[in-house]
Amino acid sequence: MVNDSNKLTPQRRRGAVLERALLDAAWAELKAVGYTQLTYDAVAIRARTSRPILYRRWPNKHDLVMAAMRNHAPILSGPVPDTGSLRGDVIALLERGAKQLRVVGQDVVLGLLADIISSHEQVSQAMHVDSVSKEVMTTILKRADARGEVDLVTIPERVITLPLDLNRHDILITGKPPSRAMILQIVDTVFLPLVVKKSA
Repeated sequence: MVNDSNKLTPQRRRGAVLERALLDAAWAELKAVGYTQLTYDAVAIRARTSRPILYRRWPNKHDLVMAAMRNHAPILSGPVPDTGSLRGDVIALLERGAKQLRVVGQDVVLGLLADIISSHEQVSQAMHVDSVSKEVMTTILKRADARGEVDLVTIPERVITLPLDLNRHDILITGKPPSRAMILQIVDTVFLPLVVKKSA
């Protein structure tokens, strides 16, 4: 939410400087009013710019919010955990995601998911998430393969992203970040038995 004191003359900015200002404004507005109440008008006022500039970059509210989240509370982007063990890496990845979702807030998570599911662009959004998920988990599994924990070539493609898929399913069902107990269940009970090399 913004007030009239913020309605200052638009600033001339371009490229990365402009995009950062737009995402900062979207994040501030998101934290102030939540997903449902967020509007392009309010974000434009915060950023001291115009609605068309926002729409040219992010034609839908969920696109704008996801970009702001990636910028301020990344879940999959950023350094891939490297704890020295497959179990540690996957737990660290899932816990980082849960922490960031708590920063974002349940209202935002539910609003964003509902918007994406009802949008005709939900397929492209899902494909993007799946691509990033596969890239991150493949990096983790390649390291595990080098340590001798797994044989990556024997792991079915569908299993590679299983921890993140189950994590996302839990969020869809409950509308909130997974608990520590749920993360451990995903990793120890489901994922590791499928991929870790069996002792001779």
